[in-house]
Amino acid sequence: MNDTLKAFWRHFLDWVEGNGPRPKDEVMIPEPPPRLPFSETAPARTLKHCERSIRERYDEWMECRGPQLFSRFYSGMSVLTCIVLVGLLLLTVSELPRFGNPSNPANNVVAQRYVERGLEETGATNIVAGMILDYRAFDTFGESAVLFTAAISVIMLLSASGQKNAASAGGKRRHGRYGDDAILRGVSALAIPVILLLGAAIVVNGHLSPGGGFSGGAVLSTALILYANAWGFERIRHVFSIRTFTLSSCGSLLVYALAKGYAFFTGANHLESGIPTGEPGAILSGGLILPLNICVGIIVAGTLYGFYALFGEGEI
Repeated sequence: MNDTLKAFWRHFLDWVEGNGPRPKDEVMIPEPPPRLPFSETAPARTLKHCERSIRERYDEWMECRGPQLFSRFYSGMSVLTCIVLVGLLLLTVSELPRFGNPSNPANNVVAQRYVERGLEETGATNIVAGMILDYRAFDTFGESAVLFTAAISVIMLLSASGQKNAASAGGKRRHGRYGDDAILRGVSALAIPVILLLGAAIVVNGHLSPGGGFSGGAVLSTALILYANAWGFERIRHVFSIRTFTLSSCGSLLVYALAKGYAFFTGANHLESGIPTGEPGAILSGGLILPLNICVGIIVAGTLYGFYALFGEGEI
């Protein structure tokens, strides 16, 4: 036993000093790989790779989930906006006086003022024209602006679809059979001058008789529509083009705003403009009502014809 211990001890010392063989039960421990020299570009490459991977994952996620999230957000905001708007309108209606109540101030003061002093203050024998183009001219200006905005919106929406249809049809827009009927042309040649005179008379006499810019402008637009049906959109563009529509509508709105724009800043109705009202019953009477009627007639005529031309796959 002692010899065995001595032999083991001798072999152990030899192994420690590196002179003798290693023990049979030695566990071979692999040496670590040589350490590579430090490179400054290695971290940068790793960061770029991570950044590219994150960006690719984000793009993939946006392609799959982005449109859905935007659609949900848009729908939610639309519903919320409608709810808030409806709530404000209902709150406003709840604060209004009861309709038909004899004690309402509006039933006694405003209407009585229009009837009793309308002719004296506005110079218009047509009380309705005096009300909408003098007492409440700022309200009519808003309506005219809405018509112009609607026409411009329709032009923007339908022009894109019209270009797509033209491209699919080989660059030509379909105008139907406009301008092919000889009977329609003959009747239109007689009717259009009469329609134009009637529309102009309705506009000019709006402060003297029933009519005005809205009804007269509608009549004038029928003459343009009839001309387009008889001779085609290509020919009417020489008479009424998009440039004509833009200049006439913008000019009419600008004249209207300069004539009655002070009502927006003063917060009052029927402020004296310094323009004489003239003799009641004459054409040159009513102060600013006559030129304002003309402006409204131009806007309405251009807008109605523009809607017809665009929805008829024509051009203004």
